[in-house]
Amino acid sequence: MWEVSVLEKTVYIRLRHRLQIRPNQIILLKDIAQVIADDDIYVKLCALPLYKVNEHDQNIVIIDVMKVIRAITQLFSNLEVQSIGPAQSIVEVVTKKQKVSFPLFLLVWLLLFIGAALAIMNFHEDVSMQAVQLRIYTLITGEVDRKPLIFQIPYSIGLGLGMIIFFNHVFKKRLNEEPSPLEVEMFNYQLDLDNYVALKENKESMKYLDDH
Repeated sequence: MWEVSVLEKTVYIRLRHRLQIRPNQIILLKDIAQVIADDDIYVKLCALPLYKVNEHDQNIVIIDVMKVIRAITQLFSNLEVQSIGPAQSIVEVVTKKQKVSFPLFLLVWLLLFIGAALAIMNFHEDVSMQAVQLRIYTLITGEVDRKPLIFQIPYSIGLGLGMIIFFNHVFKKRLNEEPSPLEVEMFNYQLDLDNYVALKENKESMKYLDDH
């Protein structure tokens, strides 16, 4: 065990919210947390091993801050540890990604395209969009036309442009730095999922009467 000076020193750590690693990889302190410490102990702290992923682990591992503090104090007995931020860090074990086949991609794209088209058409049918356009055309021009393309074509173009602006993406290109409503909802869903996993998978966060 390395010893620091008699005077107690303080180290500050901030656990990362999420970390991705490969199977059988050793998790070091520098991987899972931001560390502020004196130069004479900083390198040793960053190289401190905390956990090794093995074949029994699934795709999610929870590292609790108490385990990190325990490992640090075992290495440096005269060290005060101050934790800032989250109490758990979610470690995602990432295996080698398989390439998505083109037929599968095409099938999913067709399903999404047809589903979106049906949703738009059903919505327009529910609100009688065609009848409204016919009525507006008659009120403006005084003529009756069963296919007022002068309204329908600009409306269709505007509908597509509106969806692009709403989702803030043209394929992979972002229009501006503002997140789209879909990205915000996905972010909130990921936060709720991470909170559930952190409480469910962390054995130190819950204790039952049958535990000994």
